[in-house]
Amino acid sequence: MLVIGARAADDLDPLTAGRTRIEQPMFTDHQALTARGFDAAPSVDGVFQTVIVKLPRAKPAARARIAAAAARLGDGGVIWVDGQKTDGVDSLLKEIRRLTPVDEVHSKAHGKIFRIDAASPDWVPLDWAAAPREVAPGFVTRPGVFSADGIDPGSQLLARHLPEKLPTRLVDLGAGWGWLSAQALARAGVEVLHLVEADRIALQSAEDNIKDARAHFHWADARDFRLRDPVNGVIMNPPFHDGRDADPRLGAEFIANAARLLTGAGRLWMVANRHLPYETVLRENFAQVTEIGGDTRFKIFEASGAGRGSKNQRR
Repeated sequence: MLVIGARAADDLDPLTAGRTRIEQPMFTDHQALTARGFDAAPSVDGVFQTVIVKLPRAKPAARARIAAAAARLGDGGVIWVDGQKTDGVDSLLKEIRRLTPVDEVHSKAHGKIFRIDAASPDWVPLDWAAAPREVAPGFVTRPGVFSADGIDPGSQLLARHLPEKLPTRLVDLGAGWGWLSAQALARAGVEVLHLVEADRIALQSAEDNIKDARAHFHWADARDFRLRDPVNGVIMNPPFHDGRDADPRLGAEFIANAARLLTGAGRLWMVANRHLPYETVLRENFAQVTEIGGDTRFKIFEASGAGRGSKNQRR
């Protein structure tokens, strides 16, 4: 059995770990599922008799998961699609019914699950596959990644406020598909840049987009990422959603780890949505904090003096 998109908190007790593989490109979910004894990987090859697809919110990503399931199904195999109404399961069910027979539709609470008995993938439209898509000159994305349709305006604003000369050793925490890192690499002074991203699909796009020997790619959780030696610059556009749930603590944890990664003289440049109250956590972790720009939607911060009197002094 293959499960595509299972998350760490999902109830998987009915599944036998030794006979179940899980495709999960998000680092934190992957690590948690592995700790529960499942064979999890960012991408899984092979042929399966049963594929369970957990629907994400983004419809292009949902279609891509269905296409991936159909391509890996053996003769006589079945696909089960499991999703919430808020994730568009009803509209996807209608769409699939126009393409192939659907059986056993079950509804409960705010979710729905249904079965597709179609061993051949020929019913799946060609444009459902998770192919790279060029969204800016020289930059591709893939379905489901953050800002998959174009350059994030917050990152654009942050790039405009970066100095012309940057520190020699940089980290981009939550690098996504690499656009902000590419802007940093175009500045003077940069000798090495570490791109840290929890979404392996986004990181794959970053690897496609940046062909620069100074760039190093890390599939990792930006909140606890470590390097052997401290760096003297961090750039970031941290997330504030975990799935559909807003959680400003994510950005706070990014800030705390930026302080741990930096030398005392290092600098952080970050962008945040204007309504997010990050000023307090910035001042808890940095000696100097300045809002250097912004607009009605975003604010840009520069911070320095990591660890000086903060809660996160380097040990």
